[in-house]
Amino acid sequence: MVVLILLAVLFLIMGIVILIGKGDNLIAGYNTASKEEKVQYNIQRLRYLIGGLLIVLAPMTFFMLGAETIIATLSYVALTFLFTIIVVILANTWAKKK
Repeated sequence: MVVLILLAVLFLIMGIVILIGKGDNLIAGYNTASKEEKVQYNIQRLRYLIGGLLIVLAPMTFFMLGAETIIATLSYVALTFLFTIIVVILANTWAKKK
């Protein structure tokens, strides 16, 4: 129970830090990319996607405290997986510079 609360708070804090522009080094892949690779991405859009995902996952994780059935847990996992796949696709299309 404490772990879920800490995870939800961590998601929320990381999402806010990324959205305000101070957490680019928290974005996996972007922080290790070369300058040539970083130029290919619109960082504002990438921040919006990753920060938004973390902000959405925070309350979902918090609501898992009341999940007492396997259906609720599987729903959480499925929604998390779906949102992550959507963000990955958008990060490689919408957030890339043309």
